[in-house]
Amino acid sequence: MKKFTVTVLDTTGIQPYIFGSNRLRENIGASYLVSQATDNWARNALDTLKAKIKQKIYAFAPEKHQPDAKPRIEDDELAAELVYAGGGNTILLFSDKQYAVEFTQILSKRILEEAPGINLVAVHQEFDWNTESLYKVVQNLMKNDLDAKKRSRIPSAPLLGLGVTATCRSTQLVAVGESEKFEDDEPYLISTEIDAKLKVVRQANDHLQKMFATSLGSYEFPLRTDKMGRSEGDSSYVAVIHADGNGMGKRFQKFGEKLSNRNYIIAMRQLSHSVNQAGINALKKVVEILVNSIKVDTDGKRKVKGHFEIKDNYLPFRPLVYGGDDVTFVCDGRLGLELAAIYLEELAKPIADGKDIKACAGICVVKTHYPFARAYQLSEDLCRKAKSFVKDEKKLGKEDFSALDWHLAASGLIGSISEIRDREFQVPAGSLSMRPISLKKEIDSDWRTWQGFTKVVKHLNEDEDWKGRRNKVIALRDVLRQGIEATQKFLKNYRIKDEQLPTFPEFSGQSKSLAEKGWLNGVCGYFDAIEAMDFYISLREESDADLQTENKTTE
Repeated sequence: MKKFTVTVLDTTGIQPYIFGSNRLRENIGASYLVSQATDNWARNALDTLKAKIKQKIYAFAPEKHQPDAKPRIEDDELAAELVYAGGGNTILLFSDKQYAVEFTQILSKRILEEAPGINLVAVHQEFDWNTESLYKVVQNLMKNDLDAKKRSRIPSAPLLGLGVTATCRSTQLVAVGESEKFEDDEPYLISTEIDAKLKVVRQANDHLQKMFATSLGSYEFPLRTDKMGRSEGDSSYVAVIHADGNGMGKRFQKFGEKLSNRNYIIAMRQLSHSVNQAGINALKKVVEILVNSIKVDTDGKRKVKGHFEIKDNYLPFRPLVYGGDDVTFVCDGRLGLELAAIYLEELAKPIADGKDIKACAGICVVKTHYPFARAYQLSEDLCRKAKSFVKDEKKLGKEDFSALDWHLAASGLIGSISEIRDREFQVPAGSLSMRPISLKKEIDSDWRTWQGFTKVVKHLNEDEDWKGRRNKVIALRDVLRQGIEATQKFLKNYRIKDEQLPTFPEFSGQSKSLAEKGWLNGVCGYFDAIEAMDFYISLREESDADLQTENKTTE
């Protein structure tokens, strides 16, 4: 009989911890601390435990060892073995429950001291290696014990201060000091939580620069949204993109369901590592494509596809949460749609279970100094809307696919994304918006696709009969609100060739009908494209084919 203790670690309240501040540097530091807490710090805690109990411990590291590497806890008299760390969870095996408790105490103490504000949750369960399934024990801990502990946890209620105390500008907790002066920003009051985040910003940035060094070349990731490519007097928008894999939790469950305990460990290590690498590789490709799109213009300035200037060698893009299928990054507002689509396309590569990763993304484009926490929340809501769209389509028999949804906020935002859509995009004729859309055309009847959307945007932006004619485009936008009849009158009065708008890629023989009416089945196919004309820059050469000339106006 071989009795071991399984320990599962997780964290709670991560979104508000990372994105609760409107300062990018604080978001960067927070994200780095979260990634450290359940990975590197867990390994360090194992090293501390090893020195304390003077027994063998194996902290598996995917970049150094094979998933089936030895030593193994069931054969080699180990006190502890790290099964894997990934996807926000850390799973470990201990030969004695007391070791599991001591390990948790060591890790908890470090988090309290170096990352105040992060809430660690740990659950333990003893099991017999020879007679019980490790897979079932882990699933039970995650589904029942971990969730129950999260729900029953008493929220921290820190003393918010007395009448004579000052408050932190970011957290409203008691201030313990001032931040260091950064560039032209004046120092401001900070709490212990913010102090911990700011202390690791440089370390986090160095880690990111090193990870993406090959793709970045001579460029650097910015530490402020003002360095994202903002054009004074022209464009001052930032895009917050949140992407998440479809059904990844179920794929992890299914992958190790019928395996022996050791093969389950090997399989989880392989799958976790492959998902982590897929996410990082997709982001590296995004960086590579963006860097390659920067050229020296005729005026001697480095510009992204000739559209806007790169300032101070900063790339107008920065990953915030990365490593895995759950990713958040920020960029210049004019790049948000394109970079999100590139990321989803590059992520769709086979992983350890032999299947591609399909994912959804939400893109929120707001003014540069709009509250970041609110922008992130909207991007998360938009990602959920895209996921709901995928689920609804799958109920109709379609295979899993990637999708994206977005919102372009030229001013402030009031209400949830559903309320905004009902208020701003619902007219008597139906929905002005065709979002969410699928990344690729999966079946012949698909028309709400990225390919169709970008084709129309590019036509309106680049075709000689639309380019620079803003009054004409605005007039089209207004008549689309009035429905099919008004749209058809517009096409006739403006003498649009063949009295039709730019055509979508052919679908079920209805492409011409959509182009002639502007609407199909109560959904407008052109309003989103008009709205996005200033927020879409194509970065990939293969997408820059000459425009078709079928929809030119006649003189």
